[in-house]
Amino acid sequence: QIGRLEGCSRVVGIAGTDEKCSILVQEMGFDAAINYKKGNVAEQLREFCPGGVDVYFDNVGGDISDTVISQMNQNSHIILCGQISQYNKDVPYPPPLSPDIEKIQKERNITRERFLVLNYMDKQEACVLQLCQWIQEGKLKVRETVVEGLANIGAAFQSMMSGGNIGKQIVSVSK
Repeated sequence: QIGRLEGCSRVVGIAGTDEKCSILVQEMGFDAAINYKKGNVAEQLREFCPGGVDVYFDNVGGDISDTVISQMNQNSHIILCGQISQYNKDVPYPPPLSPDIEKIQKERNITRERFLVLNYMDKQEACVLQLCQWIQEGKLKVRETVVEGLANIGAAFQSMMSGGNIGKQIVSVSK
């Protein structure tokens, strides 16, 4: 959604259920969404991004990222936010790319940089104000999965790690 608000002409999401893909398109304003658990991600990405990919906000790593990177344009950008598919593997962060994908990255001059919120603390106030304004104007929609009670934190975490949440996973604790 922020990409669209900041000028991206086409926004395509990748999610693991038809329900999440439907929410991305119907509620969140994405142009298309790919269910990576169904069909051929590379083919669908070519269909939805016929001109290639310029910016990839990477939360997953692994095979999905390799597929997207293989379709990225010259001088494009990868923003590393997370690598959930790699979290339980004994690899450094960010995880190294396979030699074939690293070759594509270098040949196409694709930047791949970590997004660390602490590097932008000087912009926090302005960012919060902008996000709040977009939410109030209905330009930015927020989805959350809320679980009640501290006793349910383990189940909530497990559900989030297996894709059971839609949007931000929240554990609410009443006083």
